[in-house]
Amino acid sequence: MDTELLATLTQWRRQLHAQPELSEHEHGTATFVQERLTELGIPFVAGIGGAGIVATLSRPGSNRSIGLRADIDALPIAEENDAPYASRTPGVMHACGHDGHTVSLLGAAATLAHDESWKGTVQFIFQPAEENGVGAKAMLAEGLLERFPMERVFTFHNWPGLEAGTVAVHDGPVMAAGGRWSVTLHGLAGHAAIPHQTRDPIVAAGHLIVALQTIVARNVDPIDAVVLSIGQVSGGVVSNQIPPSVTLLGTLRTYRPEVREAVIKRMRSIISGIAEAYDMRTDVEILSTGRAAINTKAEGELSVAAAGMAGLPVRRDLRPSTTGDDFSFLLQQRPGAYVWIGNGPAGPGGELHNSRYDFNDAILPAAVDWLTNVARLALTEAPGA
Repeated sequence: MDTELLATLTQWRRQLHAQPELSEHEHGTATFVQERLTELGIPFVAGIGGAGIVATLSRPGSNRSIGLRADIDALPIAEENDAPYASRTPGVMHACGHDGHTVSLLGAAATLAHDESWKGTVQFIFQPAEENGVGAKAMLAEGLLERFPMERVFTFHNWPGLEAGTVAVHDGPVMAAGGRWSVTLHGLAGHAAIPHQTRDPIVAAGHLIVALQTIVARNVDPIDAVVLSIGQVSGGVVSNQIPPSVTLLGTLRTYRPEVREAVIKRMRSIISGIAEAYDMRTDVEILSTGRAAINTKAEGELSVAAAGMAGLPVRRDLRPSTTGDDFSFLLQQRPGAYVWIGNGPAGPGGELHNSRYDFNDAILPAAVDWLTNVARLALTEAPGA
């Protein structure tokens, strides 16, 4: 990558970093992307599944097609960095590097637009609402694959802790299926000094917390990876009242669908049993907002080859993560691959979703080179070849 393009992409990335927007509210980000595409002379269609955008480059001589995707949304986290481009939106920041992903895809579009060596069609997918798990489904529901044909799809995520510019490619699972869940236990409120006249949801919640933790330990084959975590407990406002209700919020992460179904069944059974034992009424919601992201073999090998063409180091030995990404919904519909590109040492506060995280601009050349090479290679052969 020439120094002029790198300087431009770095400026764009920092501009986006300063103006983060939450899932389903990425209107300014979408406008920014459209303005850059217009400057590059690349045609696009906006407003797909909300703020989604698809830009298309085609060259005659081949009917091969490929999709490259970047997520564009930010997180409800207050940034603690003091960089001049730090978030100007209170309580919102690009704590996952989607600003870098967006700019990398713009860089790939700019590079391929000036390269006449390839033939076929490249679809550049700028996807909203990845963090809350609805963006990919929304774009698919509005005809993403039918309106913008693509034989296979690829994306990357920056990865703190992995050497900067190194490409990690997994065989099979990369990310887990995610899903939020909530349980509200409704008891009977009353004076805390007269507890026998109440039905205490705090006591019931305590037993439920402990019981739910037995599912992974005692109901799941140790070979299967499952995470069942409780992230929030809320209930009560004063020290001398038994509250009317307590709510637990958590997440469930799995790889195999049958394991997920078994865990959810066991969750419901335990919740029902605790509710009956403590005379509680319950409201239960268990959402499956994602699917496991699983690379197909041929596309994984193509991703390795693309990294090699760019002279980038490759790792094949990393374990999958129990984090999630709704790119999995695209992988359910088309063969493809999801790779990690090293963001460099994480250091204190440099982890994803941390208030001090920042995308490493020095990896922009690696990301752009990998995206452009994977497109060129994919357009020379049919999927699965």
